[in-house]
Amino acid sequence: MSNTYKILAAASLGVSMLGNAATLDFSNEYNDKSIHAQGDAYFIDQVNELTGGSVDIALHTSGSLGFKSADHFYAVADNAVQIADTLAGTIGGIDPIFLLSSLPFVADSVDEAQKLYEIARPEYAKVFEENDQILLYASPWPASGIWSEEMVNSTDALTNLKIRTYDKNGTIAFKEAGAAPVLLSWADVVPQLSTGGISAVLTSAESGANGSFWEHLNHYTEIRYAVPLNMVHMNRDAFEDLSEEEQAAILEAAKRTDAHNWETVRSRLEQNYAELQSHDVNIYTDVDPDMAAALKAAAEPAVQEWLENTGSTGQEILDALKAE
Repeated sequence: MSNTYKILAAASLGVSMLGNAATLDFSNEYNDKSIHAQGDAYFIDQVNELTGGSVDIALHTSGSLGFKSADHFYAVADNAVQIADTLAGTIGGIDPIFLLSSLPFVADSVDEAQKLYEIARPEYAKVFEENDQILLYASPWPASGIWSEEMVNSTDALTNLKIRTYDKNGTIAFKEAGAAPVLLSWADVVPQLSTGGISAVLTSAESGANGSFWEHLNHYTEIRYAVPLNMVHMNRDAFEDLSEEEQAAILEAAKRTDAHNWETVRSRLEQNYAELQSHDVNIYTDVDPDMAAALKAAAEPAVQEWLENTGSTGQEILDALKAE
């Protein structure tokens, strides 16, 4: 782990000064082994390089500041924390644009997901700007699949399946497919697995590996549901308190990290699968065609509801993706 940033279990919040360096707190709900925390570490390294250490960023992983992704939007807007790495779908209630990347089966490859992000980035940035924040960069997940106690590779296996979903889109889609979805934040997933509250999880091989899911679940089905994004955003006042040179460095570091994260996610699945296999997780890449068709049909209401909520903006984004 790089020595140019700190992972702190607890710290006082707010911008402070350490010598001549501005100190910023950075909240992330996921652990330090996650693709997101590693991307954030890369960003901090770039900031350190570009500023010569004049901007000190303290990265707090595993939700150690007490914030879940769903809390981040207003925590950053209020400057309770200066930077946050947030699962976009958890703030879909603030603006439906944040549900875009997790629309089921709209963009099921990294290439398509990156195109979709580039098309929609101005809309994401606009919402942050209207709420006293700036969008720094995105942190994509590998495609979501189904972790489960028993193999889930048929329409029958979906029936009444107690599956964790991570946002409104998944809840709609899996309910339509006949499952019994439960919307949970990441911090609540393992406790619910431990108590039997859920028997399956909609998430990536990446997050399952980070959470040592093999202690509870030993099947993973690669349905390529979506390539959801985390968004990294910063308080506008904290940004403007920096010098012009430091602001430019933050933006350049964010640009570099955006490119870095999209390249990293392309190679992550192979690493994840190797780790899962070392823990005897059964991986199913040949998805039953009937189940795949049923899931795609079940996803349509979620897509249609999103289009109704976003109007012409949403339609233009999806049309632009198709044109690509």
